[in-house]
Amino acid sequence: MEEQLLNILSSNIVFILAAVFLIVVILKGVRIVPQSEKHVVERFGRLHSVLGPGINFVVPFLDVVKHKISILERQLPTMSQDAITADNVLVQVDTSVFYRITEPEKTVYRIRDVDAAIATTVAGIVRAEIGKMELDEVQSNRAQLTAAIKMAVEDAVDDWGIEVTRSEILDVNLDDATRQAMLQQLNAERARRAQVTEAEGQKRAVELNADAELYAAEQIAKARRIEAEAEAYATEVVAKAIKENGIEAAQYQVALKQVEALNALGNGDGKQTIVLPASALEAFGDAFKLLKGGS
Repeated sequence: MEEQLLNILSSNIVFILAAVFLIVVILKGVRIVPQSEKHVVERFGRLHSVLGPGINFVVPFLDVVKHKISILERQLPTMSQDAITADNVLVQVDTSVFYRITEPEKTVYRIRDVDAAIATTVAGIVRAEIGKMELDEVQSNRAQLTAAIKMAVEDAVDDWGIEVTRSEILDVNLDDATRQAMLQQLNAERARRAQVTEAEGQKRAVELNADAELYAAEQIAKARRIEAEAEAYATEVVAKAIKENGIEAAQYQVALKQVEALNALGNGDGKQTIVLPASALEAFGDAFKLLKGGS
């Protein structure tokens, strides 16, 4: 039985080897690339093609997949570098960079260590950009600084087949001496603003007081004018009455004023006893006669 099996195998060895070879060729010629990767294929040591996600066909034994490159977004570790601003202040800047490889054929043949190359490029660009700005501008225009750094990094790594998706300045740290100096300056600025506010308040109070005094003077003048107009009107009425009724109208007015004066004198506090001259009594009697219509 074993002899017959060996005879069958020996007689069909060529077909078996051919089948095995065909299977190996098929396996070598078909490449399945994951969605998150791209494969760089070399032929005789030279770049031949780049395989995208899905099923790809290559020439068996001639084409070799040399590099499997992930196209997912990557984040560099947080980097800290010293920089000097335009007003000679030493700061420590923490940055973070996100990137992804878009053209693997450039990345694998033009740069050896991608992360180190990007980190070095970012450090140089950060120092150059911060050197153009003063400390206050660095603190207040961080978004503008971040955009400038991102643009400069994109231009620098464009030949490497890399796309910088995001570049962030996480923090700008100062040494203790600079921080204390800035704190003193901030306190002085706050004190100055408080003094200015107090002075403006006092100035406003003086202005309001002057306005109030001016308004009071205007009201007093207006009251005096009205009183004068009333007095003038009364005089005009009296003059008209004298003109129409003769001297008796004037005597009537004088007598009326005398009666009013005596009445006011009698109503005063502590004036229970009043001593009057004889002429006043005569005037009082004349006033009553005029009031009664007597002559």
